[in-house]
Amino acid sequence: MTIDGRLGTKWTLAAAILLAAALRLPDLARRPMHADESVHADKLGTFLEGGGYAYDPADYHGPTLYYLTLPSALTRGETRYVELGEVTLRVVPALLGVALVAFHLWAAPFLGAPAAGFAALLAAVSPAMVFYSRYYIHETPLVLFSFGALLAAGRYWRQPGPGPALLGGLCVGMMVATKETAPIALASMAGALALTTRSLRSALAAVRPRDVALGLTAAGLVAALLLTSFLDHPSALRDALRTWGLYLDRAHTASEHFHPWDYYLRLLAHFPAEGTPVWTEGAILVLAAVGCGAGWASRGVAGVDPRVLRYLGFYSMLMIAAYAAIPYKTPWCLLGFLHGLILLAGAGAAFLLQMPGSAAARGLLGISLLAATAHLGWQAYAGSFRFASDPRNPYVYAQTGPDVLRLRRRVEELCRAHPDGSRMPIQVVGRANLWPLPWYLRDRSGVEWWTGISETAPVAPLVVLTPDLEPELVRRLYELPPPGERELFMRVFEDPVWLRPGVELRAYAAKSLWDAAARLDSGPDGEP
Repeated sequence: MTIDGRLGTKWTLAAAILLAAALRLPDLARRPMHADESVHADKLGTFLEGGGYAYDPADYHGPTLYYLTLPSALTRGETRYVELGEVTLRVVPALLGVALVAFHLWAAPFLGAPAAGFAALLAAVSPAMVFYSRYYIHETPLVLFSFGALLAAGRYWRQPGPGPALLGGLCVGMMVATKETAPIALASMAGALALTTRSLRSALAAVRPRDVALGLTAAGLVAALLLTSFLDHPSALRDALRTWGLYLDRAHTASEHFHPWDYYLRLLAHFPAEGTPVWTEGAILVLAAVGCGAGWASRGVAGVDPRVLRYLGFYSMLMIAAYAAIPYKTPWCLLGFLHGLILLAGAGAAFLLQMPGSAAARGLLGISLLAATAHLGWQAYAGSFRFASDPRNPYVYAQTGPDVLRLRRRVEELCRAHPDGSRMPIQVVGRANLWPLPWYLRDRSGVEWWTGISETAPVAPLVVLTPDLEPELVRRLYELPPPGERELFMRVFEDPVWLRPGVELRAYAAKSLWDAAARLDSGPDGEP
């Protein structure tokens, strides 16, 4: 099947896929690992090393991301946690992001060829879509499976039968097994169907009960098999039901992740920052509004059933309303409704291009649309490469800073100066969430993790701690030991080392280790 038309040609789709790959796949190790990414990497490492997967409804998500990463890890010969690399992990959501763009091919029959082609282009260059496709988190898989469910529903609407019902059920099952926010998308889909039917005073399509039963059975089986790790942990079925209540409790429990209702929309509309590109996905918002309105206009969009546009409009608005109402907000959650807006934006562009007018006016409009797309692409490039960990990027959130790489290098240097090498004892002490530090120290087998300074345990030759625990360390080193048993500890870094905004780390090395490292760094004549 090919896409033809003025804008939605097969070349547009091919260009969108190439753009998606060019923005998502290169230099995946550039940005330091986010805390969330490193936690998922740790879960994958346990899975790889034979520890299996046990669903935890309180703090983690479903297993689909880990299963999808297995081919990447095994292809690269990485079978242990310590062997995993950033590229192995991040290439998975990156490829899924490219697949999401390619899937717009199957939206052409009910969205129209030009609209589907332009939507693919917008999905390829959307800064948020690109940035979080380079993140080892569950959001891109969730959006991809949600799109698959919508495509299956569109196929069923055109040609009811067991095939689309089965495909839709498989996608729904994958959604549920991916992340606990899947019910928000599913409820929005169901609500949009009800609202569209009400607005039309007729059903979108005749739904056969046996097809519904087939789809629900497929969804239940897929979700159950994945969540229970293929029946190894049957209690996960009970936990999967509990997780939605736990999510809602957390979503309304005061947190540093609480943000105003319009947080997501402000991120998309405009994020003011000096010395950066003008951050805005306003073009998508404006075109989506046009596409939504086209579903109610008498003229509509050529080749697009207005019922589809009404449905996508209701779906996107319900998603936006749901996420706006939940105080707990993290920026990657906007991808779900952003993709709905992108589908509408594709229709909005097609609507504008078919408006009556002179060839010059249509040409100027086409140039404006291409310019807006190019600006989105420039933002996507800048956000994912030049400003990948810069807080002036709207999508950088609680991001690990480059200081963690400096800390890791210094730890490696000190370990080389110790007789035990990578097994050198290291104590990391802190009451804050110190991820992704376990990721960056995963090859140091002597690391111990403490929440406070022990007054009786021996002090390791290297101590990494948060500043609030410095008084406890000073007491342990210089007040508790009797005279003659106190060893001087040297501060490893003179300037602050920030794990991420608000989390500072300090490191102290025993003078004997410090001197050994200095000798190792010196030349043959003792000069550095």
